[in-house]
Amino acid sequence: MTVRVAVPLGLSPRAIQPRGGTAVEFGGPTMGVSWSVRALAPAELDASGAQSQIQGLLDRIVRQMSTWEPEADISRFNRLPAGGWMEAPAAFRHVLERGLYWAQESGGAFDPTAGALVDLWGFGAAGAVDAPPNDAQIKAALAASGWDRLAVDGARVHQPGGLQLDFSGIAKGFGVDEVSRALSLMGLTDHLVEIGGELRGAGVKTDGSPWWVEIAPPPGAALPGGRILVALHGLSVATSGDYRRRFEHAGRIYSHSIDPRTGRPVVNGLRSVSVIAPDCIDADALCTALTVLGAQEGLDFATRNDVAAHFLVERAGRLEEFSSPALTAMLG
Repeated sequence: MTVRVAVPLGLSPRAIQPRGGTAVEFGGPTMGVSWSVRALAPAELDASGAQSQIQGLLDRIVRQMSTWEPEADISRFNRLPAGGWMEAPAAFRHVLERGLYWAQESGGAFDPTAGALVDLWGFGAAGAVDAPPNDAQIKAALAASGWDRLAVDGARVHQPGGLQLDFSGIAKGFGVDEVSRALSLMGLTDHLVEIGGELRGAGVKTDGSPWWVEIAPPPGAALPGGRILVALHGLSVATSGDYRRRFEHAGRIYSHSIDPRTGRPVVNGLRSVSVIAPDCIDADALCTALTVLGAQEGLDFATRNDVAAHFLVERAGRLEEFSSPALTAMLG
């Protein structure tokens, strides 16, 4: 089978020299999934202490950004009456502001204020549904959504009325970045972090080889052009796929990938989108936005914005793949 390799541009020989240290692995639960770390550690490192610190960091993120936690900051904001303001923690503001940035850049294909739609379709904290909502329900949820309705004034966030924040398309990526930063501060500068399939690698392994990860196809499928391995040396990768969360009704599949502009799950043939970027928060948001935009509009967006992206689309029962110019350059 053909194996394609994507490496960072401008990688220097010095950056991939063999390292010292002991290989360690640890992890735990977070955000409804699991997290894991592989790293090279100095001999004096207390691995159990490092694990506890990372778990505590992720627990704090959950307490700010999980709609499944009634007392989380995001839940408190969602309950505010019209005209209310909330003082938001710095991490919360960063995720919100980055989400609003990609909402504007993508024309609303990514929208951190689409919580009402996420709940309506059964993919949020409100619980699963047995059937799709009707047109009136979708219209009402759309009216309650909209990134351009949200106002941020310094540390304060304004509730215009009925707006429901949802960070499920960006919080895992932020968590990956925060864990990576924390590991570097602990002296574990060579590491690979994963949260629910979103990854970031820094440095190299003991032998000087990079942290290799594979762009994963949907279950039971294979990429038409062969496997793609990515050298995560100062890079992150995130993947969005129609197979991850969905429900079936009357013989039709409804994906968790909801277009915030129409209020309905996307039906554009895309099976998966993977994005490689320096920061996982951006890779996470971008793979969601590109999924909503679809193969052609998404590829155009990735090309204009120099985004390294891989698209897998099903047409007439066959899988086809496309790579943006930025990813093609990495593949050599």
